[in-house]
Amino acid sequence: MLSTEWSTSAPRYRAVRERGPRIPLSDGQWLDCELMRPDASGRWPVLLGVHAYPMEDQFREWMPEGMTHRRGHMEAGDTAFFARRGYVHVVANIRGTGESGGFFGNLDARSILDVAQAVEWLAAQPWSNGRVGMLGVSYFAIVSQRVAALAPPSLRAIWAPFGWTDAYRDRYYHGGILSWGFMRGWLRTVDRMRPDPREADALASADSRERRLEALADPEIAAVPFLCEALERPHEGANALIARMLLERFDGPYWHERSVDYSTGIQVPAVLGGCWGTYGLHLPGAFRSWVRWQGPKRLIVGPPVYLDRPVYQYQYDQLRWFDLWLKDMDTRVLDEPRVQLSLDGTGDWRDGDAWPLPQTRFTPFHLHGGGLLCEHDPFAGSSESSFEDGPQAGGALTFTTPPLVEITELCGPIALTLYAATDDDEVLWFASLLHVDASGRERLLTRGWLRGSQRRLDEDASRPWAPAHRHVAREPVPRGEVVRYELEMRPYAIRLMPGERLALRLRCRDDERPGTDLEWIGQGHLWRPTP
Repeated sequence: MLSTEWSTSAPRYRAVRERGPRIPLSDGQWLDCELMRPDASGRWPVLLGVHAYPMEDQFREWMPEGMTHRRGHMEAGDTAFFARRGYVHVVANIRGTGESGGFFGNLDARSILDVAQAVEWLAAQPWSNGRVGMLGVSYFAIVSQRVAALAPPSLRAIWAPFGWTDAYRDRYYHGGILSWGFMRGWLRTVDRMRPDPREADALASADSRERRLEALADPEIAAVPFLCEALERPHEGANALIARMLLERFDGPYWHERSVDYSTGIQVPAVLGGCWGTYGLHLPGAFRSWVRWQGPKRLIVGPPVYLDRPVYQYQYDQLRWFDLWLKDMDTRVLDEPRVQLSLDGTGDWRDGDAWPLPQTRFTPFHLHGGGLLCEHDPFAGSSESSFEDGPQAGGALTFTTPPLVEITELCGPIALTLYAATDDDEVLWFASLLHVDASGRERLLTRGWLRGSQRRLDEDASRPWAPAHRHVAREPVPRGEVVRYELEMRPYAIRLMPGERLALRLRCRDDERPGTDLEWIGQGHLWRPTP
């Protein structure tokens, strides 16, 4: 890759795949790995990716194809690309999966320490120049950011977009509402997962048995056979893992252990980001890391299409990043804007050096009776809007703007404030932001969620444009009283043309048919089985 002022490593070598040596760990276990290397002697920088999936799938020589269930876990990238350009690309299974030793801890602290130890072991190999980077998306990126927080000395840079960073809020409990559908599908992709039998034994203890029975009595959980089976038979398969997540229904130590620890002041240079379509999984982590990462960083958020498999769209961006930090090549990547955001539907990008973008102008839109969404303040005595929700059919409210009269760009965070009353002591909010084209066709852009009983804000973490919730206890909703709810809608960027509209849809259940694989990732939640 060339410019008039800089260049990147050229493809000078043939890539050779090798069965890697077992990477030894301090507790006597090991990580299984395979590698691609240049067909020449020398000392090379090492790139490491760690995953929980079948190893062979990370090395398949397939032409690119859009992200599907069949290819969704192929996240290492084109493993020959870097070997041809003078890198050793190592791909390893995380503890308790594939041929690696030990028990699967679902990204617990021990699993991440393993990878930090692997970084140092790889740096000391005779074919290594002592510098290690980490790359890959999704599971790979989640691991990379956690390892960077441990700061192993030989880790010089990571390329880690598409990685959630808060296990409770991003992955398992959206707005305090359990997201179980994606979990069920994801477990099928893990290669030979071996959960720790001690976890199942602990769940079978008298104290945990009482908690499991309490969870089984929850009507939301009782309506999902997949979850009931996990609670009833914790010794079978991955059931102990699922049951533990059900019992950890509030944010706390279990989830903190599986989230990025920003308090360490992470200094490892990082490329962060994702795409607008991963609002139900990775997108929040991109902006959270951007704000809290202390070292050199870039943020790239692409259009709402999960990357093709094998991941290739960003190969030359990766190469510029690693050539700089692992080979001391002046690729001038730090001279460019640090924030790059795609504008949906245009092919254009917005550049800057901060998030939200400095030119952001926050504009309030109000919900009016009759389903109107507009900038005008509510009128005195404005009518209420209502809907019914029940086990057979769920109602909804939709508020739509008038047709726009000028080109309008939406690019940034979105917050939703509701004032609502219910005749139940709980309410689950599912809010969807829609794009309505000139013909009236709707397209889902992004979502927000909130369990009414977990509405208490974290005042220190909240911003006017990004409410944050504590999620440490439930406070029943007072029946019949108007209550204020503040939802964090996941960010988005789109250009709206004259004649197009925005719409907000409010529901109390999550049974809409997903239009794409990405929409499926953001669905599959619990909902109330009572009217």
